[in-house]
Amino acid sequence: MNKALNSPELSPEQLVKAEQVLRIELAGAYRLVDYFGWCELIYGHLTAHVPGPEPHFLINPYGLNYDEVTASNLVKIDLDGKIVEPTDHRVNEAGFIIHSAVHMQPKTQNRVVMHTHSRSGMAVAALKAGLLPISMGATIFFEDLAYHEYEGPSLYLDERERLQVSLGDKKALILKNHGLVTVGATVAEAFLRLYRLERACQTQLDAAAAGELNLLDESVARKSGRDVNRFMESASDYGELEFAALLRKIDRIDDSYRH
Repeated sequence: MNKALNSPELSPEQLVKAEQVLRIELAGAYRLVDYFGWCELIYGHLTAHVPGPEPHFLINPYGLNYDEVTASNLVKIDLDGKIVEPTDHRVNEAGFIIHSAVHMQPKTQNRVVMHTHSRSGMAVAALKAGLLPISMGATIFFEDLAYHEYEGPSLYLDERERLQVSLGDKKALILKNHGLVTVGATVAEAFLRLYRLERACQTQLDAAAAGELNLLDESVARKSGRDVNRFMESASDYGELEFAALLRKIDRIDDSYRH
């Protein structure tokens, strides 16, 4: 969704339209997570701040597979994970704690939060060294990746403050012994960052299984990361072109998420 649609000056009619666009994009992101095989049963969440002044967010209905999520069945909740609009579905309030830690901060640039329990993400999260600078994809996160110590399955509200401190001003977070988190101003930005982080984790595991890892020099890794991010940020919206292309792929398979 274009960042302009998050403007506080939108009319009520524009807000309704902007929310519908957001619903379609977020539902599409759920289908893409399913397509790439990053699901863990019905768990994990992708959430987005609804356009407008209210601290309301969209989240997947609890109990549905990711390939069953649609624009219309996404549930609107508040910062406490409570449902704020009539729906036939329920939500996993405990699962929203990680997301609310980000959403409750007064940072308008982090309007979307994506958290996965993928096999490769959980494997790298379990490594003492974490993500290593061994690929171009990994260098994207050389100066933009934080870590959070494992405290259990994130069920308690007091962890939110520690999650905020851990993330800081970074755009990606590895929850040690747990999984991956990415944030962004738009669904496209957060999803592309998640894709890059997932691929970096997969690459590291494949390379480590094949032989000795060739770590990039710190100065090279830093320059590579800055150059790649500079290229990505040269577009009007970070990740917009890639995300649109991925949605076209999903549309050819099953476009029911749009309804």
